[in-house]
Amino acid sequence: MVRARTATAVVGIVVSLLISAVLWWQFNSLVFFLFVPFVPFLFRGSREEPSARQCPTCGFRTRDRGYEYCPSDGTRLESRE
Repeated sequence: MVRARTATAVVGIVVSLLISAVLWWQFNSLVFFLFVPFVPFLFRGSREEPSARQCPTCGFRTRDRGYEYCPSDGTRLESRE
């Protein structure tokens, strides 16, 4: 898993620097090189996970927000931290 993330990061940096070099060659401006480090911040999503909820009757647990009630007995799920 770590190797895949590292490879993705390296490919992303190489591609972004290649695109920046082409844009610099085309427009003769270094502004694009300054923009490259901020690109990952523009596309990152929320990393916050929803809190776990549990059925008090049977112990069913989920983090999926689509579940309001236990699928086995219909009891409303309670938040667990």
